[in-house]
Amino acid sequence: MGWLFDLYQTYENNKDKIGKVEKRRNGQEYTLLPTAHTTQNAQVEVIIDERGDFYSAKVIDKNDAITVIPCTESSFSRTSKPVPHPLHDKLMYVAGDFTKFGGKIKEGNTPYEDYLAQLREWSESSFANDKVKKIYQYVKKGTLIEDLVASSNLFIDKHHQLIPKWSKKVAEEYGEKPELFKVMSDSQDKIFIRFDTHKRGSLNTKVWKDEDVYHSFISFYKDKLQADDICYVTGENRPKTERHSSNIRRGGDNAKLISANDTAGYTYRGRFVKAGDVASISYDVSQKSHNALKWLISKQGKSLDGKVFLVWGSDEVSVPSPQDDLLSLMGEVENRESSGGGAGDDTHEVFAEEFNRSLAGYKSDLAYHSSVNILILDAATPGRLSVMYYRNIDKEEYLQRIEHWHKTCQWLHRYRKDVDFHGAPATKDIAKAAYGPRASDKLVKGVMERMLPCIVEGQRIPRDIIRSAFYRVSNPVSMEKWEWEKTLSITCALLKKHYEKKEDYHVSLDVTNTNRDYLFGRLLAIADVLERRALTTDDNRASNAIRYMNAFAKHPTRTWSIIQANLQPYQAKLGNKTLYYNRLIDEVASQIEIDDFNNKPLSGVYLLGFYSQRHELYKNKKEKQNEAVEINE
Repeated sequence: MGWLFDLYQTYENNKDKIGKVEKRRNGQEYTLLPTAHTTQNAQVEVIIDERGDFYSAKVIDKNDAITVIPCTESSFSRTSKPVPHPLHDKLMYVAGDFTKFGGKIKEGNTPYEDYLAQLREWSESSFANDKVKKIYQYVKKGTLIEDLVASSNLFIDKHHQLIPKWSKKVAEEYGEKPELFKVMSDSQDKIFIRFDTHKRGSLNTKVWKDEDVYHSFISFYKDKLQADDICYVTGENRPKTERHSSNIRRGGDNAKLISANDTAGYTYRGRFVKAGDVASISYDVSQKSHNALKWLISKQGKSLDGKVFLVWGSDEVSVPSPQDDLLSLMGEVENRESSGGGAGDDTHEVFAEEFNRSLAGYKSDLAYHSSVNILILDAATPGRLSVMYYRNIDKEEYLQRIEHWHKTCQWLHRYRKDVDFHGAPATKDIAKAAYGPRASDKLVKGVMERMLPCIVEGQRIPRDIIRSAFYRVSNPVSMEKWEWEKTLSITCALLKKHYEKKEDYHVSLDVTNTNRDYLFGRLLAIADVLERRALTTDDNRASNAIRYMNAFAKHPTRTWSIIQANLQPYQAKLGNKTLYYNRLIDEVASQIEIDDFNNKPLSGVYLLGFYSQRHELYKNKKEKQNEAVEINE
């Protein structure tokens, strides 16, 4: 129950956020819900005056449709059986004249009567709120549809029946499409109504945003809850519940984390008599934990094919995510101007400084016993959501491990739009590098989950992920140039991390490194650059070094002789300019021991040598001069 308790504590620590609507970058609204409340998208808003009469109504814009509504345990999990919400609800519940205007209700069901009885009990209780009383005074008149039709918010045909879905045939008869049908795709009898009140001469808080209304219903409903029982989460005696929240990952999500609805004897297999014998969770804890989880997922969760990756702090919920690359961690936008033009290795120091400042910001507000929670959720079936991974870790230790990851798995990447950056790649990009851009979401989210312990717990990167990335990048002709370049830099980052205990590799060329594979990689890079220099700028064909790269990795000596023979026309074309490259080839080749000059397959180290040598050859004069000044200093 650790994750439930941590979510419960998160809710308690963020009570000031309750009911306050926030927006994600994509414009999606979300809020931390009060207990005994949920959200619904409303289509029509009905306003009641001080005397409890109809004042006005309007069609709600889609951007303002999310409405916080009170709900009971039964109404929250209602299915085909009509169970009313306490205040705002669909037309069949709140309109007494629903059947008069063509609404269909199954025989034996009384949705309006049940809704009215429930609202009456609340409005006449000691916890009643004036706004709720006014809404009840109006709804019991049973004239809602009549008033909405009169105010041109609902529309009826010549038989005084609600017009169904808007169609070309309906448009020919009734003219221009009303605003209501622009915000909904269903028929009019399915619209959701939210209520508000109007008071002359004063600013009025919306009913669905009014904290007094929240507290009024919470107090009223808690008084009606079933008997107390021991709560397995807090250890206290509190009113229990056996119905827990759905809609966790998004609206309309029916998967539950906690459920036990099989009374036929197959689920419990004789171990327990009833569901409550397995675990008892209080209503208050269940509501707060699930509401905190929904809020956190909307605020900062990452979802892929139904799997949710969530990281949050106990004191300050926003913490760096282990799934992000360095730019995302620092809060950089993709069109950010890269320091130094982004072409030279000196950006390494710039990004290191910015990264350290970013972490310092998180470390500066460390509280006593502050911690970070990491949670992965996935659903095996549409109705069951499971915790795939959960870890609670000290915040300072977590930040240290994030820092270690980004400093030991870093490389120079150029795949972000308009910016080069020196750092660790995102786990999603690692998955695409290993298994290709067309890899299934199931495969990608599996890799992302497997990479998490490597970042948070310091485990080694799985060999199969590195091996797959190595084989893909060694076959550049199988992908487009941009994709190969991205795969190359990500693979180099993984290899740097993999070899960190043996040797520390960097983007900067290490001319003292005599590792056989590193030297072969350098030779391949020199051949590639030499041929590229001889080609015209508009000639984008792959060089011989790139075309033979796959064979070179498997049989380096034999393939190198082929590549070197194919270089002769380009060496002749360059004339005197080729002397530098020829001398460099001789210099590198001479460092390879005679016994090592064989066809033994190359390890991933050759890619590090290839990248560093090519990066060195493509540096401009200014960057080399700057490096010379730094060395002299």
